[in-house]
Amino acid sequence: MSTTDAATEFVADVRDVSKQYPNVQALSRADFQVRPGEVRALLGKNGAGKSTMIRLLSGAEAPDSGEVYLGGTLLGSGGIDGARALGVRTVYQELSLIPSMTIAENMFMGRWLRNGTGIDYRAMAAETERALDRLGLSFRPQQTVSELGIADQQMIEIARALKDDLKLLILDEPTSSLSASEVTRVLAVVDQLSREGVSVVYVSHRLSEIRRVASTASVMRDGRLIDTRPIGELSTQEVVQMMLGDAAGEMDPIDQAPPGDGAVMVSVSGLAFEPKLKRVDLDLRAGEVVGIAGILGSGRTELLQAIAGITTPDSGSIVVDGVDLAGKGNARALKHGIGLTPENRKEDGIFPLLGIDENIVVSDWKSVSVSGVLSPRKITTAARKIVAQMSIKSSSTHDELATLSGGNQQKAVIGRWLHADSKILLLDEPTRGVDIEAKAQIYGIIRELAASGRVVVFVSSELEELPAVCDRVFVLRGGEIVEEFVAPQISTDTLLATAMAEH
Repeated sequence: MSTTDAATEFVADVRDVSKQYPNVQALSRADFQVRPGEVRALLGKNGAGKSTMIRLLSGAEAPDSGEVYLGGTLLGSGGIDGARALGVRTVYQELSLIPSMTIAENMFMGRWLRNGTGIDYRAMAAETERALDRLGLSFRPQQTVSELGIADQQMIEIARALKDDLKLLILDEPTSSLSASEVTRVLAVVDQLSREGVSVVYVSHRLSEIRRVASTASVMRDGRLIDTRPIGELSTQEVVQMMLGDAAGEMDPIDQAPPGDGAVMVSVSGLAFEPKLKRVDLDLRAGEVVGIAGILGSGRTELLQAIAGITTPDSGSIVVDGVDLAGKGNARALKHGIGLTPENRKEDGIFPLLGIDENIVVSDWKSVSVSGVLSPRKITTAARKIVAQMSIKSSSTHDELATLSGGNQQKAVIGRWLHADSKILLLDEPTRGVDIEAKAQIYGIIRELAASGRVVVFVSSELEELPAVCDRVFVLRGGEIVEEFVAPQISTDTLLATAMAEH
């Protein structure tokens, strides 16, 4: 690391950086500067380059070209330790605390203090108390993290960053799992740090929060920094336009409204699951694709999980075939024809070391059994039918699912519910991590499934997908449905503006 006379007015100064991953240009000649005590919002849709910019600032990645200065010092190859030495800390959306350990142990994880006889628990507790006091937190250092709620754990993550000489705090979607009152606590901490001279980079899609806490906002698109402006000068529509550019016109939208005469297959009424869902009402009809739009933390996944019986709602009803399935469990939902493809395919959706055939028939063992014993012949026949129907590319249905591409894995997961003859398909981010060709194939499959009389619910963070696939789109914001759009009046910019708008 070396120091330059330039850039000393900035806590962070990213100059002309580019970063490429296989088949992805994550950053392209991007610049980014943050001054002492400034709270800078960093905005952009998925894939805009925000995460890569964060990794450069935190030292987790090095740019292919360009330079990163922290407090006037060139980070160079210093990595995470180099960035830490220069006062940079990052708190990610996914908490990194170990629940079974104490607050003090988590605060010093990987850097436990020692004395002549071993770990110095007394010194760790004292420093932990000082960091907690700075945020007005009254926890005991000896408390285990598992005793704390999500919001309190978020505060511990921030306190852990404060125990050292902090210059720049990066918060990546810090409030996506929090209730309104908990959000207020986090924003108050950000305000306090700013007054103390600490700079904050605040990554969020929630404009209402950003307007409360940030002084400036930078918008990224396609790996470039489009503009940085005082937040008070930016309307929601201007933010959306900068985030999308011409992307909204890349996919042809559905050009006609759905017939509207399909039978109601699912009727959701007054569904609540605090703090994620407040009161949701919607009907899902046979023969249509229904999109659920919303920013991270809006309640999209929780809504699908409640319908699928994965979670038990606090109140409300989910009526299928005249039966209220709310809180009756996943097995009951499966019997009524509900199938869910989870958001995290790799961890929750597949058995990577089992065969393609086994992954497909797992949704309905009885149909491939004879007198209660699995039939290899029936399994192979059923799997081949789905593989052909879904155009899954493989040399054999016995191949391990892990050997397939992401797109083919996803098609196998959807095919699992075709094998079970599910009539209600809940697809949570079905195109995440798949290539362009596979995406187009999945779009076609979704439309075909709806045309066969099923109802398909399609959740996607890539809002530009929804107008091209959906007959109707509901926008979730703050756990409530705030608007419904019907084809052909569905557009990406309108969906994004509605999802990001202040309450």
